[in-house]
Amino acid sequence: METVSVLVFLASFLTVLGISEALSSDQRQVMTRIKKIASRDAQGEEAPADRRHVELWRKLLTWAGGLSLTRRMGLLVDRKLEEADVLLRGGEFVVIVIACALTSSFVSFTITLNPAGSIILGLTGALIPFAALNAARNKRLSNFNAQICDALTIMANSLRSGFSFLQSMDMVRKELPDPVKKEFTRTLKEINLGTPTEEALENLAKRVNSEDLDLVITAVLIQRQVGGNLSEVLDNIAETIRDRIRIKREIRTLTAQGRISGLIIGLLPLILGGFMMVVKPSYIMQLFSSRAGLTMMMLAIMGEFTGMLIIKKIVDIKF
Repeated sequence: METVSVLVFLASFLTVLGISEALSSDQRQVMTRIKKIASRDAQGEEAPADRRHVELWRKLLTWAGGLSLTRRMGLLVDRKLEEADVLLRGGEFVVIVIACALTSSFVSFTITLNPAGSIILGLTGALIPFAALNAARNKRLSNFNAQICDALTIMANSLRSGFSFLQSMDMVRKELPDPVKKEFTRTLKEINLGTPTEEALENLAKRVNSEDLDLVITAVLIQRQVGGNLSEVLDNIAETIRDRIRIKREIRTLTAQGRISGLIIGLLPLILGGFMMVVKPSYIMQLFSSRAGLTMMMLAIMGEFTGMLIIKKIVDIKF
């Protein structure tokens, strides 16, 4: 009976996707195309063998991500994908989330024959792409912040040597690796395509979403309006950012124990619950078969999230 319900759900879901695609036209905005063209930088094209290897799956993912419903849902994560430099559209990411959820639920149901546990594990599987996206975004942001001081030093020295501001940005693009290289390359391409310099710099700040870069761009925009020694300003900002990075590392070291404790305490109930769901489902199902059990589950979930938020707030030191 449960298998029939799953098949009916899948059939209904695919039917809704097909109808929504038939009723809507797949219109591409000009600015989206320009952004994609501008983002093709020194990474180059994929090797022909690699393209042939993933061509079928890529076409399937692109088709599913292009459906009107998934495309509209994907608008919610387009910004995060751009910040993480993940070469996926929002609709394609939504398809991956749905696939992870269905796969986790199907595998769990095949092993345990437990519908409630399958739904829970399916929802957990849907969170995996979001966790991976957030990790990729944080890693890229950390790498960018680690390179920004060197970029400012190169720009300041280039300005002292007589180069213009755009020439100094081009020097940074040539000297530093990704992600600074890719972002500066895209900014220069936007300027070459006719975008005003101020707007291109603001787009750079929105893509990266870095506090340190916001400080740099704000200083540059003010200098372009009122004048001043830009090389000296960049040197001062670089020194300030170095001090901020040093303090952040010291704070991260001092709060490492609290962060790890919070992670372990937060994941331990989920790990034990999943283990018991696989080993002895009847033991866990008692929580779902009575009102008292459901109340305990709700209170446990609320307490779990509250505790994690409190620990995160304690170790998240602002300065």
